[in-house]
Order: sequence, then structure tokens, then C-alpha cells
Amino acid sequence: MKREWLIAFRKAKGLSQNDVSNAVNVSQTTYAAWELGLRRPRVDKAKKLAKIFGFDWAKFYE
Repeated sequence: MKREWLIAFRKAKGLSQNDVSNAVNVSQTTYAAWELGLRRPRVDKAKKLAKIFGFDWAKFYE
């Protein structure tokens, strides 16, 4: 299931998928898979995303 909330956080910051993927040191393809709900990030990457966007990293595991 697509993670609309993650897409909304990214767009609200005016960032591209490439910008975010570079910030967390993953490929753009990997980050896109997270947004599409095809994969979940490892905890360390989820924490980095949470810090960038200001949400609880555990949201990925709900």
C-alpha cells in the first residue's frame, strides 16, 4: 500500500525523491519503493527519515 503520508512529508519540504535518497544514503529506487509501500526501511534509515520530516520512525512499522 502506497505511503501517501511519506510522499506528503517529502513534498511539503519541497524535496525530490533523489534529494531524500541522498540524505539517507540509499538509491532513489530504494526510496521510491519505500514510498510505494513495496519495502520498509531498516530502523537506522527510518530514524533518519523521521529526523528529516519530523515524525515518529515507528510509523513505518504500524
